Amino acid sequence: MAIALTNRAFLLRGRPAKLTDPAPLELVERPVGALADGQALVRTLLLSVDPSSRIFMSDIRSDQPPVAVGAVMRGLALGRVAASRRADLPVGTHVLGLTGWQDFAVVDAGTMLMPLPGPLPAEPELLLGVLGMTGVTAWVAVELADPRPGETVVVPAAAGAVGSIAGQLAAERGARVVGLAGGPGKCRYVVEELGFDACVDRHAPDWRDRLDAATRDGIDVDVELAGGEIFDHVLGRLNRHARVVLGGMIADYSADPAHRHGVRNLVQVVEQGATVRGLLLGDHLDRFEQIVGELATRVADGRLRHAQEVVDGLENAPAALDRLVRGDNRGKVVVRVA
Repeated sequence: MAIALTNRAFLLRGRPAKLTDPAPLELVERPVGALADGQALVRTLLLSVDPSSRIFMSDIRSDQPPVAVGAVMRGLALGRVAASRRADLPVGTHVLGLTGWQDFAVVDAGTMLMPLPGPLPAEPELLLGVLGMTGVTAWVAVELADPRPGETVVVPAAAGAVGSIAGQLAAERGARVVGLAGGPGKCRYVVEELGFDACVDRHAPDWRDRLDAATRDGIDVDVELAGGEIFDHVLGRLNRHARVVLGGMIADYSADPAHRHGVRNLVQVVEQGATVRGLLLGDHLDRFEQIVGELATRVADGRLRHAQEVVDGLENAPAALDRLVRGDNRGKVVVRVA
């Protein structure tokens, strides 16, 4: 006799005007329907908490359409196939994909999914962090920026999931790495544990003066993850032919344009002959396995350090996202759903 399943899902109920507005999400329960041919049922095990969620909640034009108001909140998750009418997804298969903020997802050929080998090659939490999209984003960002020995690299959000890894990879190439992070504790972590050369507390009233002092010879590379006033100040310190890779602009992830900071110092890109490039991870998925292999080697031999915060319970996902937006996290944040 089949057991009826109930699915909990977070639905988007509005578009937050400001980045600091609580995520407008409602947790609802509804039955899991029967599968049709070509569908599979995925049980969510771990949900990735990412700044890009705030883009999906807004109507900002991006590589993914906005989440429709009333729809299940989009999110990257690691799950396991619980039932299947798909030959390519047998029961028990672990998958990584955009299955959303919910306990169960019915997936068909139109759902972006990546089946994972069994047994899993690493702890599930790592496959959403340093050995997953987070680590690959950091790797590609540094690769595009191409820091050279002796150059100065700036990494805003240096204690975060992507920044913490990107800074270490830049240092591996012989660059001098300066991070920005929120608070003295995070800055100590960035310097003492991650090996950055310096870190500036972005909450300090004189953070601009501190950043100037830490980059006396200017900035050759900016792995940009914050945007806003930090990005504007960094632009003013670019050296000739500097490279900027835009991996994130969280200061502008608001639905209402009136609450976006924008860029006010872009003229320096022209004056310094700098290059600015946006990073879309989807453009590099063909190299995913190769890059994860490189990262795994560095994790195994201790060259690459990482931090991870695991929050228990799907119901706590919105609070975890709000903490991330405020910058209260250290490293990757995931929610253990099952």
